[in-house]
Amino acid sequence: MADEPLPLLPHEERLPPRSDLWVAAGSLTFSAAILTLTFRMPTYTDQGGQIYTAPGLVPSFYGVVIGLLSLWLAGRALRAGALSAAGKGEPRETGNSNARFVLAAGLGLIFIVGLIGRMPFWLAATVFVTVFVAAFEWQPGLASTARARRFAVALAIGLCTGILVTLVFERVFLVRLP
Repeated sequence: MADEPLPLLPHEERLPPRSDLWVAAGSLTFSAAILTLTFRMPTYTDQGGQIYTAPGLVPSFYGVVIGLLSLWLAGRALRAGALSAAGKGEPRETGNSNARFVLAAGLGLIFIVGLIGRMPFWLAATVFVTVFVAAFEWQPGLASTARARRFAVALAIGLCTGILVTLVFERVFLVRLP
């Protein structure tokens, strides 16, 4: 028995190409601001420090990644016809974006106030990411097997994230996590 394709959730529907182009422009501007500010930060090379001790290293990495992803999004939007008359498209009604924002903010607050410091960081991150993914992938009326599969994927993503974030911060950046 083959599973039927699931309908798209509101956050999975594609926006009009012009919307993607505007988001790409804003993200590229944000990336440029990050890189400008990180290049102004001290490098500590005059004090004999290693390149890895520069306080702007991680933010500049994020700035580069955001910039590359915004260029990719802009290219995709242009290929989809963002500059044509048809590229404007109809604005999509998101309906529940405020509720989704409140849910994301609430889960973040629970992570910061309720989980961090009360359990090992890798476990707190695993719980947070698993619940976050499961909450945003929730779809009413979904069959129990499909729901179990989605929760298993959420748990795998959460576990991998919790372990990898902990390892990267403690082994690479030498930061003790709570």
